Amino acid sequence: MAARKAGPLGALIALLLFCLPASAGEDEYWRLYQTRYIDGGRVLDTGNKGVSHSEGQGWGMLLAEANGDRRTFDRLWSWTRRHLQRRDLALFSWRYDPAASPPVQDLNNATDGDLLIAWALLRAAQRWDAADYRNASAKIRQAIAGRLIKEHAGLTVLLPGLQGFEQNGQLILNPSYLVMPAIRAFARADPGGGWQRLLDDSRSLLDRARFGTYRLPPDWLALGADGTLEPAAAWPARFGFDAVRVPLYLAWDGEPLSSPRLAPFADFWSCCEPLHAWVDLNSGKLSPYPGSVGVKAIAALLRGEEPVATPEQLAKEDYYSMSLLMLARLARKEGAP
Repeated sequence: MAARKAGPLGALIALLLFCLPASAGEDEYWRLYQTRYIDGGRVLDTGNKGVSHSEGQGWGMLLAEANGDRRTFDRLWSWTRRHLQRRDLALFSWRYDPAASPPVQDLNNATDGDLLIAWALLRAAQRWDAADYRNASAKIRQAIAGRLIKEHAGLTVLLPGLQGFEQNGQLILNPSYLVMPAIRAFARADPGGGWQRLLDDSRSLLDRARFGTYRLPPDWLALGADGTLEPAAAWPARFGFDAVRVPLYLAWDGEPLSSPRLAPFADFWSCCEPLHAWVDLNSGKLSPYPGSVGVKAIAALLRGEEPVATPEQLAKEDYYSMSLLMLARLARKEGAP
């Protein structure tokens, strides 16, 4: 069968990937990410009407730091501070919609976004010896530790946000918000801040929060006062859109790829063709569509392979999928043994 020719967008992406001049050490995927998903200082969620999230701002700042791009880092941090940081404490409202008035309709935070921003600032402070980044990171970490790290059922856990996650004696948790390499970095920076307990108990929690045939964590998890765990009732009981980040962050934190902690993820993604986007942890039903390029990148990371994608594949990917690809590439460089 004749090879299919790349369409105009695929050709443009190929040009961006392989033909544009790059500064020394700049990753060609980073240049593409900047071109498609960053507008000024705002990371655009192209799969969700162009809104922005604290999560995306944190990812963008991490990628800018990792690529030594201080100019883009400063633009992202300036926008994030100006538009998302709350006035009452050093956390960030989770969503910005340019079509709404005001663009920030909900002041509640998303704790993974706070973690990512604080980690990016800490890394940037170390790379560029910048005291202002270091101080900003410390204030965010202090707010997280004081308001969002909780003791429940004998575990130190991380609330997903300030409001809405303590219900009838249960805590509602999001396993994918446990950005393990960030928590480890904070434990080193703040030895007395409770971060090491959170890191240790998070690993225990992730070991226990396994359900269904494939023994995978759900996107959302309920932790009872007696320590019982179950998929949270208000969401589909799936290993899916959120929980795919759990193995990414474990591998980034240096978890051996052959470990029992990572093996169930690799087994699930190798069980069937095509690789599936999600599985229902109660019924075993598989998604009727394949996983994105970003999900495939995490699967490649767990196989010990370089996460890559062709220009034609990238032409179809939204912000979230491309972010997962970028993060998987960074995790392979920094964390995966």
